[in-house]
Amino acid sequence: MINETDIQFLRQAIDLAREGVEGGKGGPFGCVIVKDGVVVGKGCNGVTSTNDPTAHAEVVAIRNACRRLGDYQLTDCDVYTSCEPCPMCLGALYWARPRRVIYAATRHEAAEAGFDDAFIYREIGLEGGERKIPFVHQPVEAATELFGLWRVMGDKKLY
Repeated sequence: MINETDIQFLRQAIDLAREGVEGGKGGPFGCVIVKDGVVVGKGCNGVTSTNDPTAHAEVVAIRNACRRLGDYQLTDCDVYTSCEPCPMCLGALYWARPRRVIYAATRHEAAEAGFDDAFIYREIGLEGGERKIPFVHQPVEAATELFGLWRVMGDKKLY
């Protein structure tokens, strides 16, 4: 259930997106991450200003929040984003494991503005050789051995 506090945090994400656009940082996307009613991470899209294709608002905010929290997971956090996350951000959010994600605009509205990720959603389901960018599997034994090393490592943190 969405309440007035959720709307206020969504507005903060939207304000970050506006500031980013007006400041020439990147596309119209903003994100805030909240734990126990306190903003612990925030970000706006910085793809074009940082020449970093991964500098999406959600990824920037996740990195910010995780540094601040001293953890690689967003346990008990809520993510508020100005727009429905793209496939990359969706993956990052699942890895970060927040409690929930609340977004304002849809991916379809973003597509109408030129941010169309539909082709990526289609590409994900294809085999490597069928994708627009070919993904070629070349087995190397040393790479597989790393998984064996990981399995027997005693003091690892699972994620």
